[in-house]
Amino acid sequence: MTKSLRLRASTALLTLPLAAGGLLAPAVAAPSGAGDRIDLPTGWQPEGVTTDGTDLYVGSLATGKILRADLRNGRTTVLSKSETGKPAVGIDYDRWRDVLWVAGGPQGEIRAQSASNGRVLATYRLPHRKGRFVNDLVVTRKAVYATDSMKQQLGVVRIVDGQIPPSGRAEKMRLTGDLQYEDGFNANGIARSGRWLVLVQSNTGTLFRVNKKTGRTRAIDAGSHDFSNGDGLEPDGKRGLHVVRNQDNLVVDVRLSPRRLKATVVEEQTSSDLDVPTTVADVGTSLWTVNARFGNTTPTTADYWITRLPDPEG
Repeated sequence: MTKSLRLRASTALLTLPLAAGGLLAPAVAAPSGAGDRIDLPTGWQPEGVTTDGTDLYVGSLATGKILRADLRNGRTTVLSKSETGKPAVGIDYDRWRDVLWVAGGPQGEIRAQSASNGRVLATYRLPHRKGRFVNDLVVTRKAVYATDSMKQQLGVVRIVDGQIPPSGRAEKMRLTGDLQYEDGFNANGIARSGRWLVLVQSNTGTLFRVNKKTGRTRAIDAGSHDFSNGDGLEPDGKRGLHVVRNQDNLVVDVRLSPRRLKATVVEEQTSSDLDVPTTVADVGTSLWTVNARFGNTTPTTADYWITRLPDPEG
């Protein structure tokens, strides 16, 4: 069962530039066909969001279902064949093949699912699934790369001749170099930036550049800024990056250097409508972020929604 869009007045949105003068006055989001908030079904428990440029796709931690939200009018539809009974964590739209790639969390798997009806097309399991948490992923023309928050590696699915390979084992690429795993959740969000990958280590608040051929990592110097509770990453143009800090209710706009070894924080955004945001999708002049509401004591009966924020560089 889906809910229709609940149109609201603009939320109390704050844009927080990191300038010597302190905070600017609250900024108000521009109008959107889908309004500033899209409601999800009761008990949905979202974590990942992605876009094909017209629609948003949101997975469910509870059931594995995937929901499509039309940004022209805010209407939502659950993809009819998407329920897997296993978590849908990170999710990324594959524009080359019209496929949704889904991270399976504690199931230790990566799934390719139809963007039209959600049917599972193929499943790729990381070796020794126990103790794994496949958290987020990013698709390129030639491969899919997924973070494992518990094991210092990426799961990799190679795309051969532009086609989705048959189900089987995912490759594992060991992460070497500056990144060192510690207790807690480690590598989380991942994005492509130029010829590299960029990931965030949640427990240390550090961004890393990753060589997608070798897995070698280099820490990205962000000065005194850290990205504690870093979750989803979303590229913005050639060198822009949005970093979601879940428990801090922040979306941070970052500018990366040409070699992706330095990061300048442009501004931070928060809103009274955010409640533990996890990931964000960039569509035109808008950022759409899902609210996971981690810590809610009644997740199966709780309300969930997507919040619209302005894209600072949109």
